[in-house]
Amino acid sequence: MTPPMHHDHNRCHLAASIICGNPSNLDADLKALEEGGIDYIHFDVMDGVFVPRFGHLPEYLKAIRAKTNIPIEVHMMVQDPEPYIQDFVNAGANILTPHIEPLYHPHRTMMRIKSAGAQAGFALNPGTSLSVLDYLLKELDLVMLMAINPGIVGHKLIPGTLEKIADLRKRIDATGKDILLEIDGGVTPESGIKMVQAGANMLVCGTGTIFQPPALLDERIRSFRTTLP
Repeated sequence: MTPPMHHDHNRCHLAASIICGNPSNLDADLKALEEGGIDYIHFDVMDGVFVPRFGHLPEYLKAIRAKTNIPIEVHMMVQDPEPYIQDFVNAGANILTPHIEPLYHPHRTMMRIKSAGAQAGFALNPGTSLSVLDYLLKELDLVMLMAINPGIVGHKLIPGTLEKIADLRKRIDATGKDILLEIDGGVTPESGIKMVQAGANMLVCGTGTIFQPPALLDERIRSFRTTLP
């Protein structure tokens, strides 16, 4: 049996949660993210139905894409993502990660994302069992585990998250595929270490890590990276 492929475990992928930035300072933020060597931009889309908040528009994604080549992952916290898949891909998304909970046909949604020209991920809420991935995992590019309930910024890590990460890491390794294991919410320099040790290889960076004034974004990215195993 061939050994499982991994993304380089020596280097956890970091995704900047752009909703934590300042929209009127977008150019400077993107420049600092590039200089700091961020791996992805994490772009939150919320419909006010699936989560109690509203998030970003495809037009805003297009504006970001026009200014940077950093890969963009779109986290779709929406009740019905399918009508908007092509819009976000056209606007410049590289990965689309809808939540699996409201989907009646997750396999179809995944295939529509791929046929639209993006990589496909699924996001799981803290109380959602990993068993929903049983017949999907091999075809996914990424799985995002929420470490907090989505739509609420600055919440603390929900207990049981590390165990869930370790469980998903085993499942991903068993596929032999190179699937990103991403954590969103509750990421701090302290929890980030534990998440990576448990098997995560992509962390969403927001107010708990890089979007903390007064230090510059690029400095914060570099210093957060040095804390990770």
